[in-house]
Amino acid sequence: MTRIYFKAQVAALALVSAIAAFPADQASESPTELVRRTVQREIAPDSGQAKAIFEDRKQTPHGSQTKLIVETREGMAGMTVAINGKPLTPQQRQAEEARLSGLVGNPEALKKKQKSEKEDEEHTVRIMKALPDAFLYEPDGTVVGSQEIGKAGDQLVRLKFHPNPKYIPPSHVEQVLTGLQGYILIDAEQHRIARIDGTLGKEVNFGWGILGRLDRGGHFLVEQAEVLNGEWEVTHMSLSFTGKELLFKSINIKSDEVFRNFRAAPSNLSFAQGVELLKKQGAELAENHQPNR
Repeated sequence: MTRIYFKAQVAALALVSAIAAFPADQASESPTELVRRTVQREIAPDSGQAKAIFEDRKQTPHGSQTKLIVETREGMAGMTVAINGKPLTPQQRQAEEARLSGLVGNPEALKKKQKSEKEDEEHTVRIMKALPDAFLYEPDGTVVGSQEIGKAGDQLVRLKFHPNPKYIPPSHVEQVLTGLQGYILIDAEQHRIARIDGTLGKEVNFGWGILGRLDRGGHFLVEQAEVLNGEWEVTHMSLSFTGKELLFKSINIKSDEVFRNFRAAPSNLSFAQGVELLKKQGAELAENHQPNR
């Protein structure tokens, strides 16, 4: 994820600013300690009860796709509802519903999907756990949270970061951190990450360049916000990376995703029940987009 440099005089002024803005019980908390406590809060297991249904709009150089996503006890279920801003045709919607029904009726395919989601989650946790040690942090003032970033009205502490030269990544998963620099916004009251913005300041190689590389200038942005009664969710994610995989295959990732319209969903939905909920809400969206309505 992210890192930085800053002159001592400027850093001292920023530190005074940050301490003045810190809650009283955190005035003695160093930037690294704040990041460590925040990471512990981010990766802590929750009750697993709160679930949500929301929209996911992903823009790439090839166009946009909008999905309805619902969280279930068996993983995420998603259904495409629009392409390039236009609702699916009846034929496209029928094909999408058939795809989901096929997934429900195929336990092996569902297990494969769950395995992929679990691996993604494990990679995310490994990256998060590395944040306190992978970077050196410097206070850089504060901003006020909004409905889109953090919690509205809360103070967000801004920390600049750059790679810690003493950090040795334990695996290729964390390797990308050795080249990142940028800044992070933390809700110091909630100990939640509101935004992390990172840019590759140098080329990063994996497996001495044999497994692959990411080019200098690659960028990512992730934003979170409180969306439902204390529940935080990712609301925006932007990725832009180029490079090589296994020496020959090109990597060219460019996407911008916005997650919005979060609503509470039943807490104990099965995947099959989640699919039925998506079909119902998808049909309602299609009905609302009919001409002359």
